[in-house]
Amino acid sequence: MRNIKVINSNWLFSKKAKSAPSTLPTDWEALNLPFTWNGKDGQDGGNDYYRGTCYFAKEIKAEELPEGAVKYLQFDGVNSSCVVFWNGKEITKHDGGYSTFRVELKEIKDTNLLVVAVDNSANNRVYPQNADFTFYGGIYRDVSVIGVPENHFDLDYYGSPAIMVTPEIKGADAEIEIKTFFKNDDCKVRYEIIADGEVIVSKEDDDDAKFEIKNVHLWDGLKDPYLYTAKATLLYNGEEVDTVSTRFGCRTFEITADRGFILNGREYPLRGVSRHQDRPDVGNALTNEMHKEDLDLILEMGANTIRLAHYQHAQYFYDLCDEAGLVLWAEIPYISSHMPTGYDNTISQMKELVIQNYNHPSIVVWGLSNEISIAGSTPDLVKNHKDLNDLCHKLDKTRPTTIASVTMCSPDDPYIQISDVLSYNHYFGWYGGTTDMNGPWFDDFHKKYPNKAIGISEYGCEALDWHTSDPVQGDYTEEYQSYYHEELIKQIADRPYLWATHVWNMFDFAADARAEGGENGMNHKGLVTFDRKYKKDSFYAYQAWLSEKPMIHLCSKRYVDRVEDVTKVTVYSNCDEVELFANGVSVGKQKKGKYPFFYFEVKNEGTTELKAVAGDLSDTGTINKVDTPNESYIMKEEGQVINWFEISTPDGYLSINNTIGDIMSTFGGKLVMLKFVLMLKDTMSGGKKSEDGEEKNGGGGVIGGFKLTPAMLKNVYAMAKGFTVKRCFSMLGGGFTKEQILGINAKLNKVKAPKKK
Repeated sequence: MRNIKVINSNWLFSKKAKSAPSTLPTDWEALNLPFTWNGKDGQDGGNDYYRGTCYFAKEIKAEELPEGAVKYLQFDGVNSSCVVFWNGKEITKHDGGYSTFRVELKEIKDTNLLVVAVDNSANNRVYPQNADFTFYGGIYRDVSVIGVPENHFDLDYYGSPAIMVTPEIKGADAEIEIKTFFKNDDCKVRYEIIADGEVIVSKEDDDDAKFEIKNVHLWDGLKDPYLYTAKATLLYNGEEVDTVSTRFGCRTFEITADRGFILNGREYPLRGVSRHQDRPDVGNALTNEMHKEDLDLILEMGANTIRLAHYQHAQYFYDLCDEAGLVLWAEIPYISSHMPTGYDNTISQMKELVIQNYNHPSIVVWGLSNEISIAGSTPDLVKNHKDLNDLCHKLDKTRPTTIASVTMCSPDDPYIQISDVLSYNHYFGWYGGTTDMNGPWFDDFHKKYPNKAIGISEYGCEALDWHTSDPVQGDYTEEYQSYYHEELIKQIADRPYLWATHVWNMFDFAADARAEGGENGMNHKGLVTFDRKYKKDSFYAYQAWLSEKPMIHLCSKRYVDRVEDVTKVTVYSNCDEVELFANGVSVGKQKKGKYPFFYFEVKNEGTTELKAVAGDLSDTGTINKVDTPNESYIMKEEGQVINWFEISTPDGYLSINNTIGDIMSTFGGKLVMLKFVLMLKDTMSGGKKSEDGEEKNGGGGVIGGFKLTPAMLKNVYAMAKGFTVKRCFSMLGGGFTKEQILGINAKLNKVKAPKKK
């Protein structure tokens, strides 16, 4: 029968080795898996983390291997390409850093040397290459050896579990089709379906099998995520030789343009988050406990869906989602910029994603790509999407496909029409525009394309431990993030036709090319901090909206020192009534309106102890009256970003604090902006490079990890009208000197500002 042994312990590692050793090295670093070599430098900013080839080695004695006439080596995640050597011979290669792959071990000696050359260096054929997250190199999931008899279920087919279960609901019953994969025609298979530990149906067959389950117990989302188990036993000459099993769920779903997502016949709006998996120091090399903590936080918030971005996640996490009843969007890392030489890799990664994850009832859509048309689509890009779409439908006739498009891509673009359903990444209110632009954009799309299901695949804004009573777009304060999400919740709640909405992101995550918000190397759009220790106020906004468990949260607890005489206090609660007390005296009671947000005006005198109460629930905080702002609440801007007190802002005239839209509405402003564009062009034409030859953020037209193109600049203008020039300079990350920025400001100071309407 099948035996599996995890071999994560006692590996050796080298970043300096130039080739695979023929004997066990004596001077390499000893470590256990999982492991990434970018746990530090991939999170500290500068876009200079090590991308190259590193080597892992391990000595394995024959007696340490699991029993079985045939043995396979299984890797659950190696980023991003690797070559595997066994006793000095190359035995396999794999391109794609997020999926399972296997290789048979032959010529086993008493003592064997396993070497893995792992490469996360830049290239033009393996995705991802250009994206707003760190590509951690390493062997960051389990490695195991599988021992099986000569006759066994297939271990060679794209990391497949070798068993494929397709339920079809028919009234109160379900028809279950089970396929297995093996190579010996002399074998038979005993099929069993298990419910609550008991075998409920069983049969032997030469091929695939079909069963009927009467009065089927449905997998019903968060309400009742019931799972069956399908077990297949391979029989050779009547003897049991191998066994595989998988859990599965029985459910129906559809996605419509008018009613959104429908689960088991009832409308079930998908409202949740996207997830990046990485953490401080360990990158993607997570433990099961870390995966479970992530899931628990998402459930605590009240989400019923996760977009697992932008790659295949760990099988353990998919299993947790099956058990919890979360609905998933699963996708491959075909992202940001299309590579004509990467076609084969998109096909192989999609095959692995679908084949390895087919049985998970939590997964309802396969994502073809993310923001791939950021620089405009091409015939080659369109063909790649059509082929991926056809492949998904060939491999899986039960699930639709989707795409995460981006604001700059027109809904009329031919690639937008390919997938079965669609979602857009919109950041109106953060990357330009205003928050109130989000809902109307989707209304316009819905009106123009009434038969196309539309959702929001990304929306969000960044927040660190900065605070203000007057939040504005781009200030990175916790208060602006709260305001932003309050406004988006209101717009989403009023549009049930949105089939799914996913906040970007559940957790802060590393993006080493970033230099924003006062902490380099991070994307801070998470509702929870990178270390999972602090839930930002916006987390509780969603909990108040989505969770059925009674809750109350007093916002801005970290914002204690305030200068104003009367200050706004926000409370989130899903309870019917909230009362706020200041130093034990009631400020007032409020009934819950359409949305679960409560706002109070509180006199700010001396030290005030605040207490928000809803029934038996309460939450407390403190505010303190001060004469001058607490500088620890204000983002420290360094380098090319100019502090506010250095910017001349004469009354009635423009400055870099004005938006591009306001500046472009004046003739003089247009002339100054021409100067800005010429400066940007110079920056694009010749940026600095790091030691490995890669263009750094802000040089060579690289912004936030993306390579700028003229097409992208043209498309982004409409959204950028809401940016201030100062924020544009900040986001360009190092391409300009302080003198250049203040020079632009001085020119704007000579142009009269447009009159406010």
